[in-house]
Amino acid sequence: MPRALILLAQGCEELEAVTVIDLLRRAAVEVVTAGLADGAVTASRGTVLVPDSTLEAEQGQTFDLVVLPGGLPGARHLEEDQRVLALLRRQAAAGRLVAAICAAPKVLAVAGLLDGKRATAYPGSLSVAEFPQLTLVADPVVVDGSIVTSRGPGTAMDFALCLIELLMGEGRRRDVASQLVRAP
Repeated sequence: MPRALILLAQGCEELEAVTVIDLLRRAAVEVVTAGLADGAVTASRGTVLVPDSTLEAEQGQTFDLVVLPGGLPGARHLEEDQRVLALLRRQAAAGRLVAAICAAPKVLAVAGLLDGKRATAYPGSLSVAEFPQLTLVADPVVVDGSIVTSRGPGTAMDFALCLIELLMGEGRRRDVASQLVRAP
């Protein structure tokens, strides 16, 4: 069973976090949510999320996927945490999946993981002027090697389904998607 770590920072975008958690669990991925510190996380719209663990407690564990929900100031908290940047660099160096949505792709850029890569992000949250080594596109979801980025709350379901496909194959993605009764 694939394992995924989803980092929850104070002020994260709850729709992105919960959508990814839900869909990955529907696909039978072992999901661990981790806060940057002990205790509940209050998301950007006031929803209170209770992480399974902390980033500190999960250090040294191996995950097939690390996901960063966006939202502000959540993405800024991730970007400013040296433990997060180090984890992302280790994950990418091992060739394992790293994914970020909305404002969180900037965290990947700060970690140096978007150099020479195609990526997408929430409009205005990431710029080629600040990170000239990346190619910024407006696609809803972008996969470049082991790096996956997405635009924002409206693309969260497509982002999560893409992650399922990368972890478990197209058939599992179709199985999960068929249960969602999505508009055509």
